[in-house]
Amino acid sequence: MAKRKYVKQALSQWMNGVGPDSEVVISSRVRIARNIRNMPFPLMADPSRSLSVMEQLLGVAESGRLNGLGKIEQIRLTDLTELEKLVLVEKHLISPNLANDSRNGALILSPNEDISVMINEEDHLRIQCLSSGFQVHEAWDAASKIDDIFEEQVDYAFDEKHGYLTSCPTNVGTGIRVSVMMHLPALVMTGQINRILSAVTQVGLAVRGLYGEGSEATGNLFQVSNQITLGQSEQEIIENLFQVARQMIEHEKSARSKLLTESRLRVEDRVRRSFGILSQAIIMDSKEASQRLSDIRLGVHLGLLPEVNELVLNELLVSTQPGFLQMTFGEAMSPEDRDRSRAELIRSRLATIS
Repeated sequence: MAKRKYVKQALSQWMNGVGPDSEVVISSRVRIARNIRNMPFPLMADPSRSLSVMEQLLGVAESGRLNGLGKIEQIRLTDLTELEKLVLVEKHLISPNLANDSRNGALILSPNEDISVMINEEDHLRIQCLSSGFQVHEAWDAASKIDDIFEEQVDYAFDEKHGYLTSCPTNVGTGIRVSVMMHLPALVMTGQINRILSAVTQVGLAVRGLYGEGSEATGNLFQVSNQITLGQSEQEIIENLFQVARQMIEHEKSARSKLLTESRLRVEDRVRRSFGILSQAIIMDSKEASQRLSDIRLGVHLGLLPEVNELVLNELLVSTQPGFLQMTFGEAMSPEDRDRSRAELIRSRLATIS
């Protein structure tokens, strides 16, 4: 089945690391929340109503109006195992909410996985577009086009005063969430990160971990996104996020230059220690793996580990997650088993480049 491709391959195209400023920004994302007028929100809908919503929205895909995306895949959540759902969460293609709580949930996915449309998540429709590197405007353009296609076929819940109506009040208005996933090891190592993040939150942005709300910022990966969706236009929200992220990128680059100039030996020692530990460890928990991979990623971008390809690091970022490990090794695992298998997988992968 086509869905097997999405749960067997760790890398999505948006993780290829070739976008602008990809040494700091791993990906840019725009998500649009929409609901159908006169239909209860997913959490309040009975099974017949949620089924009607799913059939109506999948009908847009079946009509051929999304053909410009290539050969899209429609996946009903009931056709997935719990492990397959977890893998899609780890690849950022669906949310934990859709995986765990959806009634008549479905997913529309583009071939290169840069566009995913979730049906009956917290809202009836959540359009997500991902781009490699710092490309928030490009991600917005892609999401906006998909939104227009659905809006031609579906009567959205919209209020002249409040804008698009959503299940959670924090999304009312434009219904858009713009975010960038940033790798900020130098700001952490130089002790500047708390000051920077404090300033970011004061201008209406939120900082979360790799998997969004409720997740911990491990491996020096931070997801920065807008909090305000009401009272600003889409362009104002995007531009505000863009300008703040631009400054964070420059601060991170400046901190990296300073580290290289003032503490090169110490940084190189840390990078190569992490590479050595990952190459030899027998047991590796996910938190340590994230931190060691972060050190190596920094070393690659500082030119201290030229033999390592960033694609390998991006692949390991996903393939060492709990769901993907169990999918790879074909068995349910205890946390201890996962730590052993994670170390085995990393050793094997790094052995091909050392």
